[in-house]
Amino acid sequence: MTGDQGKGAGKTAVDAKDSRRDRLKLALRENLKRRKSQARGRSDAASSENADASLDDASGEKPHR
Repeated sequence: MTGDQGKGAGKTAVDAKDSRRDRLKLALRENLKRRKSQARGRSDAASSENADASLDDASGEKPHR
């Protein structure tokens, strides 16, 4: 009788561990997606600032050709 109780408790612990692992996996995946999106946004903003800076010189002088 004692062995039956141990098996049930062990299976529940394994199920809980799998459930936790799945939740963590999903959370990590969502975090990675969010970080990639933020990085793309920063990259796009930085490249557009560089493009604007090259078109409009801060010194007010005309570019040499």
